[in-house]
Amino acid sequence: MDTTATDRELLETIADLHGVPEGSFNIRKNGKLLARSSDTDIEIVSKTDKDGIDIIVRPGVKNKSVHIPVLLTVGDFQDTVYNDFYIGDGADVTIIAGCGIHNDTCDSAEHDGIHTFYVGKNAKVRYVERHYANGSGTGKKVFDPITKIYQKERSCFILESTQLGGVTYTDRKTYASIGKDATLLVKEKILTDGEERAVTDFKVNLRGKGSRADIVSRSVARGNSFQHFRSDLIGRNECFGHVECDGIVLESARIMSTPKIDAVSTEASLVHEAAVGKIAGEQLIKLMSLGLTEQEAENAVIQGFLG
Repeated sequence: MDTTATDRELLETIADLHGVPEGSFNIRKNGKLLARSSDTDIEIVSKTDKDGIDIIVRPGVKNKSVHIPVLLTVGDFQDTVYNDFYIGDGADVTIIAGCGIHNDTCDSAEHDGIHTFYVGKNAKVRYVERHYANGSGTGKKVFDPITKIYQKERSCFILESTQLGGVTYTDRKTYASIGKDATLLVKEKILTDGEERAVTDFKVNLRGKGSRADIVSRSVARGNSFQHFRSDLIGRNECFGHVECDGIVLESARIMSTPKIDAVSTEASLVHEAAVGKIAGEQLIKLMSLGLTEQEAENAVIQGFLG
């Protein structure tokens, strides 16, 4: 696989890759395929009608992983892909995605990934999505991902979504339809600084009897950055749904949380929690008493909060 030092840095940050990964993988750079490998357990096939891939996980496959990172290292470029995941009944798989942008130009670089998951009965998916951007240019670094999740009976979907920094603007949308006795778990972490903007929007339909959803978002906003967390939790059956949004605001930043809960069924139990504030002074004082500077103490609190 022919990669530059910048490519390798981005791959390590967004996908924990230090070389060619084991198992199935698809690595995309600047709108083109960089490297791919698949097997009979997890097959990766290029779409014929639009830009993107189909990832097909055979029923019953256990303890397997697939990497599908995307790299952008040029400006004046917009990359849109449509990736569909077909998870067979009883499969257990980890999917590591994410995108890294390195932009040294004054033009925008943008990646929009539209990912749709069809999760079979009794299947378990851990989906790790990381977004990160760097570069010395003034051009924007933009992510507008859409994730659609359709879960069948007794399936479990774990979404770990992390925005690591440097992203100028993101509008992340997640839609989920949860079947009987199925579970959706979301762990979101966002860090913004400067003039960055981040919007996250969850719409979750708890359709099946015994379905569950637990969405937890933790965010830190610094500088003049802005974040808006939106959630729409709809209980259409006997179900349980929980949404929690916790944020730390520093300097001149701003965080908004807009919850919506809709109990269509009288058997639905839905909960929303939100808390936004600054770092407690006593936390800083305690850490500074151990020899840390104020900035070091603040960073330690943030790392612990997002960890």
